[in-house]
Amino acid sequence: MQQSFDTLINSFIENKIGISANFLSLQLAGDLKENLLQLHSGKSMLPAGTGNQQLVAHDKSVRGDVIYWLDKAHNNVHENAFFEVMDAFIVYLNRSCYTGITGYEFHYTLYEAGSFYKKHLDQFRNNDSRQYSMIIYLNSDWVPADGGQLAIYPKDGDAQQIDPDSGKTVFFKSSELEHEVLLTNKSRMSITGWLKR
Repeated sequence: MQQSFDTLINSFIENKIGISANFLSLQLAGDLKENLLQLHSGKSMLPAGTGNQQLVAHDKSVRGDVIYWLDKAHNNVHENAFFEVMDAFIVYLNRSCYTGITGYEFHYTLYEAGSFYKKHLDQFRNNDSRQYSMIIYLNSDWVPADGGQLAIYPKDGDAQQIDPDSGKTVFFKSSELEHEVLLTNKSRMSITGWLKR
């Protein structure tokens, strides 16, 4: 695990966008994908909005995904394994980079074919607790023609497009980098969340 943590942190320090191809094992990514698909088939995933609980809006012309929040209270074996990885990562991140992260929140995310999420920042105007954004992809056999790339727009550089390959994780400051999910041509799955202070 430490090697994938180092890869994510070092690439973030170098480029403001951390990427680790194998942050989650393919086995765990596959197990979490099966969870997501079961939740979706059981109609448990709900349309995502923009804003937080005080200022939430639902607009499919801006954002077309459905989500389901992960919670330790679910006592799901695969979600618990994911939380173990995240707990270890936060300990390592705080020890190596003095970030002061004290918590996190994550949800499953599913974009059906034809959906997208327009350019945005992840930090709320009325709440700055989100410090770092993380997206962990659960898509096997993805090819560029499938679309659904994460496009990130640094203030001082060229836009970067990242394919949502299974096990890959992307990490960046929630308050700094505008980003969007480009139009996807098939179902695109991830766990999306934020490290909080």
